[in-house]
Amino acid sequence: MGDLAKVIALAAERRGGMDVLERALAETGSKTPAEIAATPDDRILAEMTRRIFNAGFASKVITAKWEGFEAAFDGFDPRRCAALSEEESDALLQDSRIVRHGAKIQSVAANARFLLDLAAEHGSAARFLADWPDADYVGLLEVLKKRGNRLGGDTGMRFLRGIGKPAFIPTGDVVAALIREGVLTKPPGGKGDFKAMQQAFNRWSEESGRDLTEISRILAMSIGNVGHGRR
Repeated sequence: MGDLAKVIALAAERRGGMDVLERALAETGSKTPAEIAATPDDRILAEMTRRIFNAGFASKVITAKWEGFEAAFDGFDPRRCAALSEEESDALLQDSRIVRHGAKIQSVAANARFLLDLAAEHGSAARFLADWPDADYVGLLEVLKKRGNRLGGDTGMRFLRGIGKPAFIPTGDVVAALIREGVLTKPPGGKGDFKAMQQAFNRWSEESGRDLTEISRILAMSIGNVGHGRR
């Protein structure tokens, strides 16, 4: 496994200098646990929904319709969405304010129930997410996959990053860098690969004081030319 300091130097060289790299990393959007815990659960459900609908659609389409989504789903109030009736679901399938995808519409109700369960168990869903240790990020991904709806893989990762939770995302550039650094031998395909990534990120985080998102972006920016590796 390689030395993160060398990866940082390589990323800085690719980006045009350390100052440029640090400015890019300052835009990661990571939040403190206290900031995440203070997030209303309706905003947690909204971000889940945004990421679920982004999958398979151009993000600009979802962004352009987002005010309609907010209105159609009553501001993503978890209790209101959890009680979505069959008639209301059918009406949403005809609602031009949103992207009319039946399974994804149903995921809003399912994930609202998931968040209500977390709130009952932990005080709020946001508190549960905030308190989960970054050193077991892959464990949190498993929770999202098993207890949430359509929150597996890339969608769950991007949801976590979207709420400010430090998160690594194995994009093509990140995977290429991890292979170069001896963490992986191929694109990740199972729990063993994700365990290896978690261990590498944990070690690099302990050594550098940087969070998972920063390290993920550093790895990505160490690949290719300027303008690439933005994940």
